[in-house]
Amino acid sequence: MRSLVACSLPGSMMSLPLYQKQYARSYHTQDLGTTTSQYQQEKKRSAIYTHGSAAYSSRSSAAHRQESQAFRQASSASYQHGAQAYSFGAAEYSLGSEVSRRAASAYDYGYSHGLTDSSLVLEDYSSKSSPKQKRAKQSLLSGEEKENLPSNYMVPVFSGRQVHVTGIMDAEEERVKETAAYTAQKNRLASEEGITTSRQSMASRQSTVSKQSTASKQSTVSKQSTASKQSMASKQSTASKRSTSALQQEETFEKKSRKVAIREKAERLMLRKTLEETEAFQRKLNEDHLLHAPDFVIKPRSHTVWEKEKVRLYCSVSGWPEPRLTWYKNQVPINVHANPGKYIIGSRYGMHTLEINACDFEDTAQYRASAMNVKGELSAYASIVVKRYKGEFDETCFHAGVTAMPLSFAVTPYGYASKFEIHFDDKFDVSFGREGETMSLGCRVVITPEIKHFQPEIQWYRNGVPVSPSKWVQTHWSGERATLTFSHLNKEDEGLYTIRVRMGDYYDQYSAYVFVRDADAEIEGAPASPLDVACLDANKDYIIITWKQPAVDGGSPILGYFIDKCEVGTDNWSQCNDTPVKFARFPVTGLIEGRSYIFRVRAVNKTGIGLPSRVSEPVAALDPAEKARLKSRPSAPWTGQIIVTEEEPSEGIVPGPPTDLSVTEATRNYVVLSWKPPRQRGHEGIMYFVEKCDAGTENWQRVNTELPVKSPRFALFDLVEGKSYRFRVRCSNSAGVGEPSEATDVTVVGDKLDLPKAPSNIIPNRNTDTSVVVSWEEPKDAKELVGYYIESSVVGSGQWEPCNNNPVKGSRFTCHGLTTGQRYIFRVRAVNAAGLSDYSQDSEAIEVKAAIAAPSPPYDITCLESFRDSMILGWKQPEKTGGAEITGYYVNYREVIDGVPGKWREANIKAVSDQAYKISNLKENMVYQFQVAAMNAAGLGVPSAASKSFKCEEWTIAVPGPPENLRYSEVRKTSLVLHWKPPVHSGRTPVTGYFVDIKEARANNDQWRGLNEAAIKNMYLKVRGLKEGASYVFRVRAMNQAGVGKPSALAGPVVAETCPGTKEVVVNVDDDGVISLNFECDQMSPNSKFTWSKDYAPTEDSPRLETESKGNKTKMTFKDLGTEDLGIYTCDITDTDGMASSYLIDEEELKRLLALSEEHKFPTVPIKSTLAVEILEKGRVRFWMQADKMTANTKVSYVFNEKEIFEGPKYKMHVDRNTGIIEMFMEKLQDEDEGTYTFQLQDGKATGHSTLVLIGDVYKKLQKEAEFQRQEWIRKQGPHFVEYLSWEVTGECNVLLKCKVANITKETHIVWYKDEREISVDEKHDFKDGICTLLITEFSKKDAGIYEVILKDDRGKDKSRLKLLDEAFKELMSEVCKRIALSATDLKIKSNAEGIRLYSSVTYYLDDLKVNWSHNGTGIKYTDRVKSGVTGEQIWLQINEPTPNDKGKYIMELFDGKTGHQKMVDLSGQAYDDAFAEFQRLKQAAIAEKNRARVLGGLPDVVTIQEGKALNLTCTVWGDPSPEVSWLKNEKLLASSDHCSLKFEAGKTAYLSITGVTSADSGKYSLVVKNKFGTETCDFTISVFIPEEEPQKGSKKAK
Repeated sequence: MRSLVACSLPGSMMSLPLYQKQYARSYHTQDLGTTTSQYQQEKKRSAIYTHGSAAYSSRSSAAHRQESQAFRQASSASYQHGAQAYSFGAAEYSLGSEVSRRAASAYDYGYSHGLTDSSLVLEDYSSKSSPKQKRAKQSLLSGEEKENLPSNYMVPVFSGRQVHVTGIMDAEEERVKETAAYTAQKNRLASEEGITTSRQSMASRQSTVSKQSTASKQSTVSKQSTASKQSMASKQSTASKRSTSALQQEETFEKKSRKVAIREKAERLMLRKTLEETEAFQRKLNEDHLLHAPDFVIKPRSHTVWEKEKVRLYCSVSGWPEPRLTWYKNQVPINVHANPGKYIIGSRYGMHTLEINACDFEDTAQYRASAMNVKGELSAYASIVVKRYKGEFDETCFHAGVTAMPLSFAVTPYGYASKFEIHFDDKFDVSFGREGETMSLGCRVVITPEIKHFQPEIQWYRNGVPVSPSKWVQTHWSGERATLTFSHLNKEDEGLYTIRVRMGDYYDQYSAYVFVRDADAEIEGAPASPLDVACLDANKDYIIITWKQPAVDGGSPILGYFIDKCEVGTDNWSQCNDTPVKFARFPVTGLIEGRSYIFRVRAVNKTGIGLPSRVSEPVAALDPAEKARLKSRPSAPWTGQIIVTEEEPSEGIVPGPPTDLSVTEATRNYVVLSWKPPRQRGHEGIMYFVEKCDAGTENWQRVNTELPVKSPRFALFDLVEGKSYRFRVRCSNSAGVGEPSEATDVTVVGDKLDLPKAPSNIIPNRNTDTSVVVSWEEPKDAKELVGYYIESSVVGSGQWEPCNNNPVKGSRFTCHGLTTGQRYIFRVRAVNAAGLSDYSQDSEAIEVKAAIAAPSPPYDITCLESFRDSMILGWKQPEKTGGAEITGYYVNYREVIDGVPGKWREANIKAVSDQAYKISNLKENMVYQFQVAAMNAAGLGVPSAASKSFKCEEWTIAVPGPPENLRYSEVRKTSLVLHWKPPVHSGRTPVTGYFVDIKEARANNDQWRGLNEAAIKNMYLKVRGLKEGASYVFRVRAMNQAGVGKPSALAGPVVAETCPGTKEVVVNVDDDGVISLNFECDQMSPNSKFTWSKDYAPTEDSPRLETESKGNKTKMTFKDLGTEDLGIYTCDITDTDGMASSYLIDEEELKRLLALSEEHKFPTVPIKSTLAVEILEKGRVRFWMQADKMTANTKVSYVFNEKEIFEGPKYKMHVDRNTGIIEMFMEKLQDEDEGTYTFQLQDGKATGHSTLVLIGDVYKKLQKEAEFQRQEWIRKQGPHFVEYLSWEVTGECNVLLKCKVANITKETHIVWYKDEREISVDEKHDFKDGICTLLITEFSKKDAGIYEVILKDDRGKDKSRLKLLDEAFKELMSEVCKRIALSATDLKIKSNAEGIRLYSSVTYYLDDLKVNWSHNGTGIKYTDRVKSGVTGEQIWLQINEPTPNDKGKYIMELFDGKTGHQKMVDLSGQAYDDAFAEFQRLKQAAIAEKNRARVLGGLPDVVTIQEGKALNLTCTVWGDPSPEVSWLKNEKLLASSDHCSLKFEAGKTAYLSITGVTSADSGKYSLVVKNKFGTETCDFTISVFIPEEEPQKGSKKAK
């Protein structure tokens, strides 16, 4: 054990620097080993200031204590008492240990009573006393380092003494006793010669010890001496008296005779040699002495990072054998292959790293590093919290590492910051449903503080994937409760559901699992429905459907599956396959190109057919390229398809054979072929014919004789399982059928994907009182695994029930819904497209009961940093987590005044996830104690014991900690290379550099010297100028703005010598000019590997390098050596004694290697530009190339189709040796000129050539271009187009067709056509500006077509065509729609009787202009209450019966096919109030108009009746409420009488009856109807005539 120099004041531990408190363990472990070795080599011991440790005893110290006791007690003993001496030696060994323990107690007593260190000095008997009593207190720090230390602080100095604390074996104990007996005998012999020695320090120590433990020691000695003889007791009594007398006298020294001194020295040397030999022998016997369990030197630290950033966790582990380290996320091992690029696990130079790239919310977890070897296992934990920032952000603050507010504070839309607390009440639990049922998940969300109009963001997830609202699932947020409703449950809905509530930058979430059981089968014993039906591949001729097999087969194996299809828009389902298919993948044929389909799958067994699955998403029967084309958006405006022809098109071309024909998929039911279209296929579409033949024959049969294939993929059915076939494909068009493609290799019909093997090692673990966690090992060599099904069974029942109906991935699953107290067994099946594996072996039985408990208390509470009014605490995770993950910690604190603690107070309300916490608002210079309690799913654990007392004061030490993992490599006789890692604690400012110190291993501490005057930023240094054979040690110190920190652990001692057989890296350039670095090592072990690095950074992922290792040789090849490759290249060999070598490539070496590489290549004439061809005016063809340099001896040969050609009428050749340009001209390209052209150069031995291949489509294109240029030259001799016909959209949203012409005369005529019909143009063109235009107003679909303009006169004619169809028309319509959208006016608000109308006016409206409305950022779902429409040139949104929920911002987006154009209006505040008031007014007016009293009909304007007749009039009235009816005659109220009867029935019909009409009844009558909404009067005239009088014209007789 180590002894530590105590601090001079009791409270000085509070002033220790931050890094020493955090990393004392690693500092002690690494640094002191080298210090021990140094002090042992010097063989000098200083006084040791004990710190209360009980581990003071050791083999050497015990022996010397017995020697000292023997000097005092053996004055009269004789040499003949061997047995007594052995017994006495054993007793003295025990007494020595007791003395050490009592000395520790004495120190503790002195420390607690404020005694000085000098009063507690114990003498170390392991070596000779140092002549300097205070040497142990000398500081190892330089002057600059001392300035960075606080006052009253002592640098810890550690002794190099070897100790054994625990685990002493029986053999060791016997050896110690044997050594003690020998020492006692030797000392007795010395005492017979009269040798006595007394030391004052020993007497003082015994006096101090005897004051505190006299009774205990007396009792112990008495028990030990009981077995001895009486003379032994008298000797102890005599020795005790002599010791007491020595305390009162001065120290006396007796001179020894020369003979005695020589004999004593010889005996001491012999004793030391015997002890060393015995210790070495025991070390060989005790192999376990060299082994020790893992220990974390550096533990991983917790981090809080922003989303999309990467984070690294570091740790370093010691132990022997070297521990194997595994990383876990939430107790699940991290698999780097499951998500490539997400996790990177590394281990280099003893530092283990876990890198997480592109962090997201799912990476918020607890991570565990587990180290294991044969001696045990140890874990260290760290948490990562990933935060997302919404809104504007000051990146400068972020990169500087400083934020103006805590990350849990958010900026609301109203500009102030709030810290939100999110709680979930009335939470949903693990839920169970059945297919076809409805289910609702919900919980109440409580957010404090509550901010008006600031609503949280609610998001639901299933298995980590966001849930989007659909016809199957809907979400709702009422303002305080969030719900997720399933209208029709399916097994696809099974999974882990998470609700995440975000408020500003702060969020919280809650999760629970949802299980969906199968619906009851219509036929008992039929299988369950498949799930996850989806499209795997789609084209014109077939669609491949895939699905997942169900977990329940109905009691008998599933024979296969039937696939049904239905065209979208219809309800007609049709079965696609006649026989069941077992492979969970099937191509559906017989589809109509361009149509969309949905699919479903049914399982069948011997009992019958099960229920169908949930239908798939709609899939269109289109080629992927066609789909991409329809979905893509052009990147630039289209200028129109221009077709310029002078003659009829040529005849069709028979297509060539397809290429790259291959079998992409083969099962027992079908085979899928894929190929590429031929290059030679003309301008028209092509179709394909597929042929097959039996293997070994040439009897080809056409498969699709009736229906040609349109897409380059095809599925073949009706093949014999197990039979071998070959396939080929032909192309056809109107010109004929082409040659067949190359045949495929022999294909055997059958499933290529095998059934997976059964999982193994099924292990159940307790979870809760109703659930069990089941884990298993994945089957080996499993391909395309979909997931696993888990089943459970009550022990003894024999009935198995599925635990999940949706395959789960991974190797761990929680089975819920179990009965508490029951014993269950479990089994697992693997699933892929081929089917389900066999069942695994049954697991062991397990009783269902809860397995978690509250965690134990945290421990090792330390103060990491202290300020004037706050302190940062750190602690270690509880040793027992209670079987569940630690979810947080709660911190309490209390004041300590004059040693009296106060009441505990809570430091945090919400649990903290990290193992550190900053406590604010403390009192300066006040002493505090702290306690921490951990929490998991089971609840809050017991708080820890009160920590040590810490004083709240400003710490002034801000220097960095010691660098880590200092090591050396490439050891040579005069040099070596040092490597190190940055310190874990960088201080209060970042590390800016490092200083490296060196000294010889035997030199004193004051002989350290620096290797670099200025700080270096690299974490490596090559040390030169070493002395061959000398032994050195090294250390490194880090520096920041505050100063230089403590030195690292020592590296060494290392001897500067080159090991025999050491080889160096050698550079090599092969005959091809390839440059490589080569290294060979003859000292490799079976586990050794070569690792290359550049500037001591790994080069594994470098795209510029390739490494190859074989046996004991390795080679690193440069792909393209350049300036980017400058640096030091090092090759290390693992599992060796630091074997390594490096090679420096600087600028000079780079030039040398490149020149050497060029020399090794074949000499060539450098080519500046390769052979190219270009078309000149009149269709002339120019072939040319350029050599970099040509001499007078350079010869040029021209080769066409491997035959040399020479200058003549057809070929004109020219060589310019100054510029190196070589040319050949041809007047015209003809069909026989198709082939390969080569220019060959020769200049002495150097040769060069360049070839141009003009064959097939390439040549035809070139020939066509040449002919086009010739025709262009001819065309331009008469009137012609300079710019062909194009279009533009004017500001008035009209379309203007225009073109630019040249070489025009007065006789030139211009004629416009549309679809070959001439267009009459009102105005004539004057051609002054050379522009011809055609204006089309209010452009619409009726204007689509082919437009053509023709120029002609006696010199010739020219024409230009513009095709405004299909995509070209869509492009133009998109631009027109864009102009219309830009003409839209701002949104206006108008109220009507139905509600509020928002509207905007445009120039004119087209159906191609898509209109979308949104409210507060959410798309509006149109209903009977909210409608959208267009009236004339007005686009409107009608909101009927508006409510306060309709307030907010409304955006009208006009989408022109490419971009959206928005208009916004704010319908809130006064605008809403005014509109709503106007709506209420108009609504009331409409209601009044609708419900007011009125006369519907029945009364004439004039009634003429004969006197004496009876008059009966009936009138229908209406009103709500029913109106009041009154009659007037001559504007006076008419009352009912026997003569004139007035009636009103049912509130609808009024009657007027007059019996015996007289002339007095003539007059003006009025019917008055009245209710609360209004009054209406209907007037009519009654005219009574005497029979002699003639009725008035136009009158009406009453019957």
